[in-house]
Amino acid sequence: MSDSILLEASEGVARLTFNRPASLNAMDFEMGERWRDLARAVTGDPAVRAVILDAAGPVFCAGGDVIAMSAAGGSVGDSASASSGEGPGGAEITRMAGIINEGIRAFVESAKPIVAAVQGAVAGGGLGLMLTADYIVAAEDARFVSRYANIGLTPDLGVSTLLPAAIGPRRALRLLLQDETIDAETAEHWGLVTEVVPADAVADRAAEIARFWRDGATAAFGQAKRLVRTGAGRSFTENLDDEAATIGAAFDTADARARIAAFAAVSRRRAAR
Repeated sequence: MSDSILLEASEGVARLTFNRPASLNAMDFEMGERWRDLARAVTGDPAVRAVILDAAGPVFCAGGDVIAMSAAGGSVGDSASASSGEGPGGAEITRMAGIINEGIRAFVESAKPIVAAVQGAVAGGGLGLMLTADYIVAAEDARFVSRYANIGLTPDLGVSTLLPAAIGPRRALRLLLQDETIDAETAEHWGLVTEVVPADAVADRAAEIARFWRDGATAAFGQAKRLVRTGAGRSFTENLDDEAATIGAAFDTADARARIAAFAAVSRRRAAR
C-alpha cells in the first residue's frame, strides 16, 4: 500500500496526511491517484463525521511535483512520450490533473466538514489542495505563493476557482501574476486561512475543531458546508430550492428533533424567570 498519503480513522474523525516530506509533499502521479481514491473512500464512509488534512515535515505542500512529472518516463498511462522514456507529455499531465480534480470535487462537494492544519510553505497547486478544506488553521510561520507563471505554467488543482472564491479575484490575480509570497498574518487578513496560531499549536487546534464537529450536529455542519461550497456555481433559485429541501430533510432527523426540543426547553425556562 502506498504511503504517499497516510489515512488514520478513529472515533469518527479521518486524518489524511501528505507524506512526501523529502519532496516538500509535492504531488506526483502516484500520490494524485491515492488522493482521489482516499477522497472517494472518506467522503463515502458514513462513519466519518469530520476530516483533518495535514502534512508531514516542515512544509504543507509545494503543489505538483513538476520535476518528477517531467522526468517520469512511462510512470503512468501509455502516452507516446512516456513510452519513449522522455517523460509524459501535456496530454498525460491533463489526464493526471483530472484524476486529482476528482478528489478535490469529492471533498468540496461532500457533506463532510474538513479542517486543514498548515505549516511552512504552500505553493502552486498546494493552494488548491489546502482550499478543499472548509476551515484552515495556519502556523505563524506559514507562507503562501503561486509560482505558476515563474515556470511557464497555468493554475491547476482548483486554484483558478477556489482561490478567488476565498480572497476575491483581484487578490487572486495579484498572487498569480506577481512573484509575491504572503505571510500567515496577511493570509488571515485576506481570508485565505481561517486563523493563525503558534506552530506548535496547529495540530491540537485542528483536532479540537474536528472533535467539535464530530461531537456536535455533524450532519447540519456538513450540509451547511455543502450549500456554501457548491452555491457559487448555481443560480440563486437553485440555491434557494436546495436550502429549502435541505432544512426540511434536517428537520425530520432524530438529531435535529432532540436538539430543537432541548433548545425549546431552555427557552421556556428563561421565559419563566
